[in-house]
Amino acid sequence: MGFGKVGSEVARRAKGLGMHVIAHDPYAAADRARGVGVELVSFEQAITTADFISLHMPLTPATSKLFNDETFAKVKKGVRIVNVARGGVIDEDALVRALDTGVVAQAALDVFTEEPPPKDSKLVQHENVIVTPHLGASTKEAQEGVAIEIAEAVVGALKGELSATAVNAPMVPPEVLSELAPYVALAEKLGKLGVQLVAGGSGITLVKVVYKTGRDSDDLDTRLLRAMITKGIIEPISASIVNLVNADFTAKQKGLRISEERVVVDSSPEFPLDSIEVHLSGVESKFTSSVSENGDISIEGKVKYGVPYLRCVGGFDVDVSLEGNLILCRQVDQPGMIGRVGNILAEQNVNVSFMSVGRTAQRKKAIMAIGVDEEPNKDTLNKIGQVPAIEEFVFLKP
Repeated sequence: MGFGKVGSEVARRAKGLGMHVIAHDPYAAADRARGVGVELVSFEQAITTADFISLHMPLTPATSKLFNDETFAKVKKGVRIVNVARGGVIDEDALVRALDTGVVAQAALDVFTEEPPPKDSKLVQHENVIVTPHLGASTKEAQEGVAIEIAEAVVGALKGELSATAVNAPMVPPEVLSELAPYVALAEKLGKLGVQLVAGGSGITLVKVVYKTGRDSDDLDTRLLRAMITKGIIEPISASIVNLVNADFTAKQKGLRISEERVVVDSSPEFPLDSIEVHLSGVESKFTSSVSENGDISIEGKVKYGVPYLRCVGGFDVDVSLEGNLILCRQVDQPGMIGRVGNILAEQNVNVSFMSVGRTAQRKKAIMAIGVDEEPNKDTLNKIGQVPAIEEFVFLKP
């Protein structure tokens, strides 16, 4: 019961002992549980089918005395219970009654409602109970591990990295954070690109984010991704610093409303996402090719080889890396365009890292995406804009 950091580690060890493991945690993601080989089930299913129940949940109004007479009446007869979470999640008098009747065969307890428990505690003195005095984290190895983890978390936070252990943020388990890391970078870059495409760079109030996934859409926890899109949009145009803790509050404060949609597509469930779309409504674009048929600024990105890529701009496929600066040019699709623009950049010692062209049809309209190592000066960009076949261009810094 409880599939956070401790619960998931217990599950791994139980799997190693050949046990079939199920878990109940209303806040755990199903894909994370599947990665450990664990099935997430309802509370009712968990208590009625388990032979061993191990508790790893916080003490909250919802979990206080969660294991009471009513709960013990539903468990499998002869169940064994381990509580290394908080004493208050078990009604201790009810547990004594369940032990006396044999409903609970044995209990192992490291925590109690009152600590230390009274000397005459029936629970402590029960022949089928093993107790320890809240020593779960008191070994030399545990203390050393905690010290290292705290130091690493502080260093990571000071470097601007995302934290899986912030006490005032939604819990993001380390394995989920690791899997989402490249998509987190993609989300922030899409937010930055979106705001740079807006004429004037401000006035954004409506944003729609579409997450395309090959997994069950309910398995996808988007809080972190939404926070990073918010960060990408807000930070370039304000003095606000946005993070997982304050993202939703900051968006509301700035009048930014973000809606989300999860869409299941035919792609590999090996990865959490196929792509992320960001749509900005009610604003004008400085690059009209980024405007979709419904009038929104529309961009789509994906992760390839662990690197964020821009897949689409408006109705054009581009498929270019977002590592570095980017020039987008809408042009007439004709021979020689790549060479002409490349020569202009070369004359100013601007190194091209890649070029890609996406077009609507042969000899019609196309978008040329150019990755550059240096930021071109205004004269260089103006020369690109003066090429007769180029209809518009924009310089972006993802």
